Amino acid sequence: MTAENFQFQAEVSRLLHIVTNALYSDKQIFLRELISNASDACEKLRYLAIADPALTESDPEFRIAITINKDAGTLSISDNGVGMTRDELIENLGTIARSGSTAFMEQLEEAKSGDLSVIGQFGVGFYSAFMVADAVSVTTRRAGEEQAFTWKSGGTGDYTIEDATKDGRGTEITLHIRDDQKEFLEPYRLRSIIETYSDHIAFPITISGGKDGEDLEDDEADKPVNRASALWTRSKSDITEEQYTEFYRHVGGGFDEPWLTLHSHVEGKVEYRLLLFIPTERPFDLFNPDRKHQLKLYVKRVFITDEAEGLAPSYLRFLRGVVDSEDLPLNVSREMLQNEPLLRHMRSQIVKRVLTELERKSKNDAEGFRKFWDAFGAVLKEGIYEDHEFGERILKLARFHTTNGDETTDLAGYVERMKEGQEAIYYITAEDADAARKSPQLEGFRAKGVEVLLLTDPVDDFWLNVRPAFEEKSFRSVTRGGADLSKIAGGDEDKSEDDADKPGETEMGTLIAALKTALGDAVKDVRQSDRLQESPVCLVADEFDMDLRLERMLKAHKQVDEASKRIIEINPRHALIRRLAEKVKADGVEGEFEEAAKLLLDQALIIEGEPIADPAAFSRRMADFIARGL
Repeated sequence: MTAENFQFQAEVSRLLHIVTNALYSDKQIFLRELISNASDACEKLRYLAIADPALTESDPEFRIAITINKDAGTLSISDNGVGMTRDELIENLGTIARSGSTAFMEQLEEAKSGDLSVIGQFGVGFYSAFMVADAVSVTTRRAGEEQAFTWKSGGTGDYTIEDATKDGRGTEITLHIRDDQKEFLEPYRLRSIIETYSDHIAFPITISGGKDGEDLEDDEADKPVNRASALWTRSKSDITEEQYTEFYRHVGGGFDEPWLTLHSHVEGKVEYRLLLFIPTERPFDLFNPDRKHQLKLYVKRVFITDEAEGLAPSYLRFLRGVVDSEDLPLNVSREMLQNEPLLRHMRSQIVKRVLTELERKSKNDAEGFRKFWDAFGAVLKEGIYEDHEFGERILKLARFHTTNGDETTDLAGYVERMKEGQEAIYYITAEDADAARKSPQLEGFRAKGVEVLLLTDPVDDFWLNVRPAFEEKSFRSVTRGGADLSKIAGGDEDKSEDDADKPGETEMGTLIAALKTALGDAVKDVRQSDRLQESPVCLVADEFDMDLRLERMLKAHKQVDEASKRIIEINPRHALIRRLAEKVKADGVEGEFEEAAKLLLDQALIIEGEPIADPAAFSRRMADFIARGL
């Protein structure tokens, strides 16, 4: 069969352009990535062989071999893992299939030289080979099959695949090393990289070839360069911080440092070992809609799956690492894992352990915890809503922006600062903190010195429905119902001057009645406001209606057909409202009043970020009023 030519997926072409133009200065990481891929291939086959031992009968010992050919200028990395079919070559090496690849590419293009924090997070480690090679070939044979295939590319816009012959299963990647990267054909250089980055790999890694100068002695060629023992099985005292970091990068695919490392051997009802990490940087796919965690499940050091949904809840999907059980059966299927009681017990213990460490961090390292919360708080808060067992603990850990300044606070701190007479924890939801701070509904609370939580994550609208109170203090939205601030001490000490100009009760009653008539079914009610200080109007939801932002969010996802009617509140101290009251008293509701009433409603809708019913009519009314004013 002749070679078939294929075009790379667009994202791959962009990636190869960046890589081949030497964006990254630390080129040695290519070897770490290729060894990691080889290790994964061996892990996959070891798992498949549990159900089908014939796959490994003829070659039961897994290994990774690195071969140097200085005469040809090539470096080969081979494994006897699962191998690939022709279709898998196209899928794995011709596309970047993971969700969010577009955002990943944009970040990659913006990265500065030497910034390695983005490559590897989207399954693109293979392409790092083109940092040191001007051509790469991959010869592979799937375990259990006879036909092998060779993939070749020069790192430009296309690649070829052709039939090949190969003794035994697995994959061999051959790099034609660039003239200016010949250091990677020196055994001592490769040994140093492996000892630094890949010592934890569970399969022996050997180096052969290139014997001159400081190269390997004959009796060293077959000796593993790495210790080939699973890191999580070693004693913590035998592991350096550098080894933990490199293992984290191996299982997590990033280049940042782990913010928190959890290494335990748990014995009791269930025996298992865990080595978990919380990243410093937020992964690109953190908000991927599938919300899958990134933990790898092993049984007696045999890799089982990285898709055991019951191993950790979705709200801990920022965790990276390994859980190794001594009690689960080796032949456990992915389907059995869904209902495995031992796994449920492990999950509960893992959540407890993580939350305990986070609680300790929040007390002993406030600044570090603040950075963690900035990166992952929006995800962890999902547990307040979803987890009946641990939701209350997560709520206590949560940090919130408030109207008190730029620093975040926990709820315990908020409760301590509550004003005399304040009975509820007040909050406002918005797309971002700046938009929330500008909301007119906050004016009365600000005047009283009442702190208000600024809730800006989409999940905030949901957890409030299942956690309506904290320490017997109910949560209350400043955009819902009548805000009675009169019981709260402080703030507006003397409003006698404003009250002197405020319309009397009769005038206000007449104005409110006139506004109700003019606005009709467009609003649910018109009320005098206690919360407004500077703005003339605002919209609020009725006491038992859906909050404004939640309804807007559900409507955008077509889960609400028709928007609820809102209450419009008016500020009797504002000059515009006073003028309207005077006009109604003098002229009734004739002439321009109805147009003015509709302008007030449109203004309230715009401030709230809601669409106005008739933009053309709004523009005409506004132009008319400005013209008359001039």
